[in-house]
Amino acid sequence: MINRDDMLELTRRMTPTRTCFDRIAGAYINDMGEVEDSFNIHFGKLSGSEKAKNLALAKAIPFAKTNVQLKEYSFFEKSKGKDSMYTLLRAIQQCGLKNDALMELLYEQIADGYPVDHEFAVFVFHGVYDVTVKAKDKESLWESEEIYDFMICTVSPMTGKYELAEPVFGFLYPAFSDRSSDKSKIDIFHANPEYVEEGLLYKLGVKSVI
Repeated sequence: MINRDDMLELTRRMTPTRTCFDRIAGAYINDMGEVEDSFNIHFGKLSGSEKAKNLALAKAIPFAKTNVQLKEYSFFEKSKGKDSMYTLLRAIQQCGLKNDALMELLYEQIADGYPVDHEFAVFVFHGVYDVTVKAKDKESLWESEEIYDFMICTVSPMTGKYELAEPVFGFLYPAFSDRSSDKSKIDIFHANPEYVEEGLLYKLGVKSVI
C-alpha cells in the first residue's frame, strides 16, 4: 500500500522555487502512434510559466488518490531481462534522462502499448530528493537519510499544438516506499481507476501489489 504522507512529502518539493527536478524530456505522438517531435532540456532552462505548467503535470501523479488512482505494482521476475522495460527504466533513471536513444525507445514502447486514435504526449521528469531523517514526532532533523533519485512519466491527450490535457496515465519509478527507494516496484497512475490501461501494464511487465 502507498503511504499518502510519502507522496505529499514528494509534492512539497515540486514548486517553482523549490523544485527537485533537474531535467525534463518528452515526445509528441500522432494518431498513428509515431513520434512527431521530441525534446530534452535542463529543467532550470524553462521559463517561469513553463516550469509552473510542467510541475503541475508531474505533480498530478504523486498527488493522485493513493491506492485508488495511484497504486503500487511489482515487476514480474520474468520481466526483468536484458531487453525489458524494467531494464530500460533503470537505465533512464541512472543516466538522468540524458541518453536520447533510451528516451526514444521509451516513447516507442509506450506508443506501442497505448494504441489510441488521437494525438498524445509523453513527458518524463527526472528528480533528486534529499530525504531527511525524521524524529519520532515526525519533525525533520535536517540530516540526510537517503538520496531518492527518481523519474515521473505522464501520458496526456493533446488538446492543440503542443497543448496537453491532464494526464490519463503515468508512473513514479522507483516506487517511494517507507520514505525510501524500491527499485523492484513502481507506482502507477490511472486517472480513471475503473479503466486500466492493460496494454501499458503489459509493456511494463508488472502486477498489482494490492
